[in-house]
Amino acid sequence: MCLFCKIIHREIPSNTVKEDEAFFAFHDINPKAPVHVLVIPKTHYDSFNDIPAELMGKMGIFMQDVAKDLGIDQSGYRIISNIGEDGGQEVKHLHFHIVGGAKLHWGHFADADPKDFF
Repeated sequence: MCLFCKIIHREIPSNTVKEDEAFFAFHDINPKAPVHVLVIPKTHYDSFNDIPAELMGKMGIFMQDVAKDLGIDQSGYRIISNIGEDGGQEVKHLHFHIVGGAKLHWGHFADADPKDFF
């Protein structure tokens, strides 16, 4: 059982933000912004590549509700999902990072030299 499945089954504690029958949102233990929440489906899918479109639509609505509950829906926020090893995915369970609560910068590629990628 993966780390996030253990969190869903309450085998590992988390700071819950919101949950329903299909999804679970909780605070990231290593936040990168004043608001940094992870949103996961309760059914295990390895990544965004695997989730059925209908369920992804429902997950989008759930994430919008989480942003409203956190008070960042009007000020702005970022949703991120890392997919696969090259995409930086560390936990093989589909998850989205919702980050906000401050002016976010695009630092990940800010100092990257495009020639390093080609």
